[in-house]
Amino acid sequence: MSGMKSLVFSFALAPIAAAALAAAPAAAQDATSALRGHNTDAPVDVAADRIEVQDRADRAVFTGNVVVKQAEMTLRSTRLTVAYANSNGIQIQRLDASGGVTIDSPSENARGQFAVYDLNKKIITMIGGVTLTRGASHVSGGRLVIDLNSGRAVMDGGGARGTAASGGRVTGTFTVPQRKQQGGTTSAPKS
Repeated sequence: MSGMKSLVFSFALAPIAAAALAAAPAAAQDATSALRGHNTDAPVDVAADRIEVQDRADRAVFTGNVVVKQAEMTLRSTRLTVAYANSNGIQIQRLDASGGVTIDSPSENARGQFAVYDLNKKIITMIGGVTLTRGASHVSGGRLVIDLNSGRAVMDGGGARGTAASGGRVTGTFTVPQRKQQGGTTSAPKS
């Protein structure tokens, strides 16, 4: 797999998105991907209980305890299908992960039922009860789309287009820094 195109997953929740989520009743909320320094040229390591190479279909299917690592990013799932082009070496076109997908970085964690990474478009889409966590803050919705070209991340309440899942809402809980009161003491957040 050393000739494969690099794999990158990056997630973040910017403070501006937290303010927008708290203030806006709309279903879609925006954030900017913060892992701009992630090494997308780092080797991709895949481990699983089983691999089935379907060379005529230009794909490989990994099943059972799938772990994909690149630099400081880790994806875990039950199943991963890698679609590739086999001209002048293997070049990954798309990754489809299913079965309790978790994507971790040093500062963020995203969970959902499915994840699709289109390497040509540099877009990652997660659907199915998606939760994005950063520290003690989290946001949940039906779908998370990250455009790796622009760094724009959008969480909305609905599922993927063409599925029965629609509507829904984005919800979130965000930590608030303690503020100094007059006199130099800090106040704890009220519950």
